[in-house]
Amino acid sequence: MKRIALLAAGLGLCLAAEAADPITLGLNYPRTGSYKEEGLSQMRGALLAIDEINARGGVLGRPLQLSGRNSASRPEKSVANVDRLADEGAAMLFGGVSSAVAIAASKRARERGLLYFGTITYSNDTTGKDGHRYMFRECNSAWMSARVLGQYLNKTMPNKRYFYLTADYTWGHTSESSLRQATGTTDQSQHPGTRTPFPGARLSDFRAALQQAEQSGADVLALVLYGEDMVRAMRIADDMGLNKKMQIAVPNLSMTMVEAAGPDIMRGVLGTEPWTWRVPEIEGSEQGKAFVTNFGERYQTHPSSSAAAAYTIVHQWADAATRARSIDSEKVIAALEGHRYTLLKDEQYWRPFDHQSVQTVYAVKVKPRDEVLKDPFRQDYFEIVHRLAGEQAAPTLAEWQEERRSANQPLQLQ
Repeated sequence: MKRIALLAAGLGLCLAAEAADPITLGLNYPRTGSYKEEGLSQMRGALLAIDEINARGGVLGRPLQLSGRNSASRPEKSVANVDRLADEGAAMLFGGVSSAVAIAASKRARERGLLYFGTITYSNDTTGKDGHRYMFRECNSAWMSARVLGQYLNKTMPNKRYFYLTADYTWGHTSESSLRQATGTTDQSQHPGTRTPFPGARLSDFRAALQQAEQSGADVLALVLYGEDMVRAMRIADDMGLNKKMQIAVPNLSMTMVEAAGPDIMRGVLGTEPWTWRVPEIEGSEQGKAFVTNFGERYQTHPSSSAAAAYTIVHQWADAATRARSIDSEKVIAALEGHRYTLLKDEQYWRPFDHQSVQTVYAVKVKPRDEVLKDPFRQDYFEIVHRLAGEQAAPTLAEWQEERRSANQPLQLQ
């Protein structure tokens, strides 16, 4: 009888856990628009993480569930999504591929008392002049990308002339400015550039901009575009033969972008990534290797850096909530600040003064097509050509404070 009673009690606990109210995590991501492929990757990475956490009993005895809203990479739509997700009872919000979206959404989340994780948001402004207490960024900043890419370009292509073709919004602006500083190409009379609209750039905008690049006689074309915009511009550049005349550098590359454009067009293009599916092997990360395997079995594709960021965010929030013994945003923020973690690569940590995830950044070069096709998924796109530790790549406290001071922002997150 005693054994039956114990079994009944155990069964009761299991049923209680299953019956517990789920915790909703809100994903504010682009399901349509120029960045939709990155958005799909975020959804896949988040769902895999949630399933893993739920298989271990959830968070504080409650299962997780995901609620997604389409931002279409438009700030005003992302802000409305924050209100809808908050009204649904979401405990945490994350997402974004456009930095303008992540910044706008996070500010509204702060007003609703909700923690917001920026997933793919490379603008310096995200944790710089627009940073605040309720915003954490999992990916690196534009300045971190520029430092690793700039070091490689300065070493392999010194004293070259640059032309900058840039998306006209916060990510484009800070990415161009950072790369100009890192490569010593701030003199725009010697290293000119032009900007294309975002969102809504047309093929004619890209063609006109690329014609200017060709006429400039530059050695390096810095293509400061992302997602479908980068793909469309690269197709035009290929038609014009620019990828044979100039070294093309894309500050922030991704697996999905190379796949959409095709390795023939992208061959030899330089860029940066915070993570690739080859990184776990390089860094000796067993959890990272398992993620690559499980993601591949589930989706029949390798995970991109966008998928890895979403996966990491869900796990990091769940870990912080468990350590805080609460899903209250203020308590979770306190648990995150200064916390060091190793998940899909080497060690990272959430820097207390700006909430940036300080981490290793990689300069990459797109491999020739025949090497790409050796992979079972035909997605072995990147050769890692340079690596920079997070502490060397990230802006210092003094640099961050100067940026905040110049923008008349407080020198502590609020």
